[in-house]
Amino acid sequence: MGFLSHLLILLLLCTISAESADPSGVFCNTNANISNNQISSNIDRLLPQLVQGTILNGYIATSFGKAENQVYGLAQCRADVTGNDCKTCIESAATEIRKRCPKQADARIWYDYCFLRYDIKNFFGEVDTSYGIFYANVQNVTDPDTFNKELGALIDQISSEAVVPGNKGNGRGKTKLTPFLTLYALVQCTRDLSQLPCKQCLAIAVDTFNFPNFCNNKKGCRVLYSSCYVRYELYPFYFPLDSQDESANSSLAYYVSAVSKP
Repeated sequence: MGFLSHLLILLLLCTISAESADPSGVFCNTNANISNNQISSNIDRLLPQLVQGTILNGYIATSFGKAENQVYGLAQCRADVTGNDCKTCIESAATEIRKRCPKQADARIWYDYCFLRYDIKNFFGEVDTSYGIFYANVQNVTDPDTFNKELGALIDQISSEAVVPGNKGNGRGKTKLTPFLTLYALVQCTRDLSQLPCKQCLAIAVDTFNFPNFCNNKKGCRVLYSSCYVRYELYPFYFPLDSQDESANSSLAYYVSAVSKP
């Protein structure tokens, strides 16, 4: 089945702040409901471990329970955020995911600063682009040929940085389009992925930029999968912020689309 046939479970126009307190997206897998009280209890025991590990190291992948009741979990903060922002984000994620997905044994939640998921299946080390959240600015760039050339070069550069051992799956950078306009981009893989799976996930995410009528030629775009994250904007959004522009474009109009590929 083609990519187009899987698209558009949800399409709506919304206005969001650059860094919203609400989740960027939530996925509750209704095909993987909690089958017994032990799994539910194990999820509740796993979540504090995910929070604590992420606060200490910015990332954790671990499990709780045994045999068919074992639950696997992963949590990670964006590599550029402060420890305090990471702590606040992952604590909110752990609380909110149980509210949003009370009956599901497979759940994921995305925020601007962090990501958290759990499942009764062991997903560690596997590329997962089965469900994604896309955000795209409603405005198009005025010179798409030049913009897309510069964007492609920047994404290639930071994607190469992300798979270098020691960079923990993270790459970010910027390029001047004009003396007054800068393009910013960030990519990040979950740290359970080795170099090749990280590269594969980023390639899938970047390919979404060319999807007709969505990210193509847009001033900004975000692709959030369970295994990787790609974003570009015409304003600074990763830390440390460029001081001359850090207050610009604090609120922008975006389309948001939830995509499922069974």
